[in-house]
This record gives sequence, C-alpha cells and structure tokens, in this order.
Amino acid sequence: MSATDGRDPEPGAPEIALVAAVARNGVIGRDNDLLWRLSSDLRHFRRLTMGRPILMGRRTFQSIGKPLDGRTNIVITRDPAFAVEGVEVAASLAAALQLGRAIAIRDGVDAVMVTGGGQIYAEAMPCADVLHLTEVDLAPEGAVHFPAIDPSVWQETDRVPGEPGPRDDADFAFVTYRRRDRPVRAEPA
Repeated sequence: MSATDGRDPEPGAPEIALVAAVARNGVIGRDNDLLWRLSSDLRHFRRLTMGRPILMGRRTFQSIGKPLDGRTNIVITRDPAFAVEGVEVAASLAAALQLGRAIAIRDGVDAVMVTGGGQIYAEAMPCADVLHLTEVDLAPEGAVHFPAIDPSVWQETDRVPGEPGPRDDADFAFVTYRRRDRPVRAEPA
C-alpha cells in the first residue's frame, strides 16, 4: 500500500491517531449522540487535537454542529453537495488522510487525528499508528462500537486514571495504545 492511501506512511510522516471515548462494552454512541457526560474527557480531547487536523464522518460532524476551533476540520462524505464554511471535504478516508497529512506537514504538527464515527474508526484502524482512548466505566446500550483492539497488533503504552469532577458522569481512564510494528514516537503535548 502507498503513502497516498494512508496505510504505509513515509518515515517521519505525521502519525494517524484515532481519538475516542469508549465504554467497557465497546459502545461509543447511539443515534448520533454521546451516551455520557465527561467534561474531563472533552478537555482531554481538546488538548490532544488542538492545532492538528481532525478527520470525521459527516454524521459525526453534524452531531457536533460546527467546525471545532483551532483545528483544520476535514469531513468525509460521499455527498458531493456537502459544503460548510471552515470545513475541508474529502470523498473517502484515503483522500482525507492524504489531505490531513499534507496539512499536518504544512502546519508542522506530528499527527492527523481521526475522531469518528464508528464506520470511520473501523476503516481507519488498519492504518492507525496510535489510539488515544478514554475508557469510560459504563456499559450503555448502543448501536455504534469502537473496533476491537487486537493485543497482537496493539500494545498499551500509557494508562492514566481519570479524576472525575462534578461534571463527569462516570469513572474513566486515558489510555494510549501503539501499533506494535511501528517505532514509538513522543506523545503529543
């Protein structure tokens, strides 16, 4: 596979990072909505993604309702009429990754952040270098799941227990997994 399809990056190319909040049962959403309230996770997400290009599917973007500030927002959609001010549009994950990497290089950042939803995560998992997950200590009903994390492919490299605040509905931990067959890089600041 080639660098243009996002699955075999050139040495030194920006990493592909998946960022998600995942319940114990793998659920990440239902009806295009979050299933918990975790202000601490939203702050963590902002810190991880700020300044880096973020990729998401159209439904995920529409559930947010606006471009996220301080980041180039790239929306993946097959709808040729989709256009939103302040948003780059790509017709496929491969096109979005190519655009995201070009923007990351231009902006001098280390990663392209894939931020959902379920179908995009499943498609991006084979080309991801790192997973930044918030493991949420809940098991809600839901129709959208994060892809299974194969321990022969992924190694947990960091786990930080969350400190729930008054605006957090559950206990949680910030967990990083790195692909075993890729060199380890410094974590985002």
